[in-house]
Amino acid sequence: MPELNWLTIQEARGLLARREVSSVELTRACLERIEAVEDNVRSFITLTPELALAQAEAADGMLAEGTAQPLTGIPVQVKDVMCTEGVLTTCGSRMLADYVPVYNSTAVDRLFRQGSVMLGKGNMDEFAMGSSCENSAFHPTHNPWDAVRVPGGSSGGAAASVAAGESVYSLGSDTGGSVRQPAALCGVVGLKPSYGLVSRYGLVAYASSLDQIGPIGRSVADCALVFSAIAGHDPRDATSLPLSVADFSSELESGSDLSGLRLGVPVEYFAEGIEEGVRRTVEQAIETLEQLGASVQEVSLPSTKYALACYYIIAPSECSANLARYDGVKYGYSDQEAADMWGAMEQTRRYGFGPEVTRRIMLGTFALSAGYYDAYYLKAQQARTLIRQDFSEVFKTVDALVTPTSPVVAFPIGEKIGDPVQMYLIDVTTLPVNVAGLPGLSVPCGFSDGLPVGMQLIGPHLSEPTLLRIGHAYEQATEWHKQRPPL
Repeated sequence: MPELNWLTIQEARGLLARREVSSVELTRACLERIEAVEDNVRSFITLTPELALAQAEAADGMLAEGTAQPLTGIPVQVKDVMCTEGVLTTCGSRMLADYVPVYNSTAVDRLFRQGSVMLGKGNMDEFAMGSSCENSAFHPTHNPWDAVRVPGGSSGGAAASVAAGESVYSLGSDTGGSVRQPAALCGVVGLKPSYGLVSRYGLVAYASSLDQIGPIGRSVADCALVFSAIAGHDPRDATSLPLSVADFSSELESGSDLSGLRLGVPVEYFAEGIEEGVRRTVEQAIETLEQLGASVQEVSLPSTKYALACYYIIAPSECSANLARYDGVKYGYSDQEAADMWGAMEQTRRYGFGPEVTRRIMLGTFALSAGYYDAYYLKAQQARTLIRQDFSEVFKTVDALVTPTSPVVAFPIGEKIGDPVQMYLIDVTTLPVNVAGLPGLSVPCGFSDGLPVGMQLIGPHLSEPTLLRIGHAYEQATEWHKQRPPL
């Protein structure tokens, strides 16, 4: 019998279905692992062991009755930016340190309807603003491969929990790379779906035109199963696409043959700033894809050079509008010491928000202000159109793009936190995908200096089946996704 906490979803499904192990046993194994390593990893903000064991007992009932679904009885960590009924949802911020929602987000609700088991809420950069999980108001998360390094962000807790064997899979959110980048830095698989395929209802908003919920798992097949569970139309989300969603895991049955697929390698994604070890590792992965039958050609996305500036105008602008609701009146932290209403609001926001959130609110408010709107926000939206057009044009000649997920491997905690520009550059290869609303998949493809490297696959809108097929084929030909950290 393998160590239960290290099972993939598919492996756990088989054992549960054959009644060789119970959901309670699987859940206890994860809780024991959390107890053993959490002081070193710190991937959770809130642990819910009592809820998890109760859900596991209910899942065992579904298994006994023959009503089990693909995720029944399998433990998950949920990023603390998704509402969970009766369970703290802090967004990694003092502003919501005591907030307990009265409803579940749609994505969480769909997991619960399948009988998933929630171990707790994952640590994150405050309001999903960050690339290292150091901006949490509570504590930083540590990379399981090297505890003095970051796990990536903002879904650092989600990626670290899977990599450390604390949870079988996790649910994160991706606004500029926040699922894919930590997945790459922690050596696991992360999927950012096409915008509108997964409901944002109950996802606490950062930048509404960019946010998207996505799964993190130990294999592409695991991510496909979770994606199949959470995707689909939701009338409560105005941006939700009116599409019925099939079982995405069925696309993986074709094996490892990629004959006929055309892959593009954008020159702009291998430019200055990419660590040599990362470049070399991803290039070797591309050679493997060629050996599997795919044809590879160099392509260009000239407007990519505008993506970073474009993102850091649009995202802060939307954040400044979304976070205006935290005024100390309706819910969340409220300063009670001020002499009047305006003073109370000012003090609430001063002490409730951390420095990175404050920085982005100020950037966004400036970009939207009178006299600057046309020069900044409008220009950024025009650049966004150019970026989308570049992708549309290149996808006329290739089926998918292959790039590094992150230009660097995991860096030491504290190294970049004092230099916002250097921190923002960490997302240079992931954020164009969000700007264009496209799907992106990060798959482990090797190591550089003993630390994981991720390969990013990017496709046209709604091309998740193709990306999952490519990622799965690569996994069948390699062993990188099976590596465990020496934790």
